[in-house]
Amino acid sequence: MYKSDILNAFNVRHACMEFDTSKKVAEDDFDLILEAARLSPSAFGFEPWKFLVVQQKALRELLKEGAWGGTLKIETASHLVVTLCRKDEMRAGSPYLRYMMRDIQGMSEVQAMLTESLFTEFQTRDLDLSDDRALFDWASKQCYIALGNMMTAAALMGIDSCAIEAFNHKTTDGILAAHFGVDTARMGVVHMVAFGYRRYQPQPKTRKPLSEIVEVF
Repeated sequence: MYKSDILNAFNVRHACMEFDTSKKVAEDDFDLILEAARLSPSAFGFEPWKFLVVQQKALRELLKEGAWGGTLKIETASHLVVTLCRKDEMRAGSPYLRYMMRDIQGMSEVQAMLTESLFTEFQTRDLDLSDDRALFDWASKQCYIALGNMMTAAALMGIDSCAIEAFNHKTTDGILAAHFGVDTARMGVVHMVAFGYRRYQPQPKTRKPLSEIVEVF
């Protein structure tokens, strides 16, 4: 892959407002998009996310209830992903984090104890995440890394996408609890992202010049 291919993908990528319903993303291409999310970095590699792929029309209709800014995207997308983030499980000392260190990352007891101590210091001294909302907001930031990687992977394959934040989170959490089996005491919705192929050509991309946003010291 050449530099021009990467730049072209970023120039072509846009917030797709409506998708062509006659075109579907191939499953192996969509699997690669999900793999880009799975391989995304997160603080201490603790992976606070979970991704719900919503393909059933009836379930999408439910999600449209509070999604004032995403209804057409949800309705026309080839594939729709709802991203959840863990809440209190991302606090130092939780069983989930101990599972991540020991069972997923393969740490020894000594390594896990040291990492837990460092993570505790990081959360309490450096970031002051004692408040539940602050903890969730911090963990949610990790999910945006996965979001960016999914959209970039899609763009590199010529697949359009649109991140969706314009929805009522409380309403959507209620729908996820009632119809998707999500324990919203443990996990909350962060964002949605729709994938497919554009129905209309977008307006030319506008961005400030590099000289206005970069300062070198």
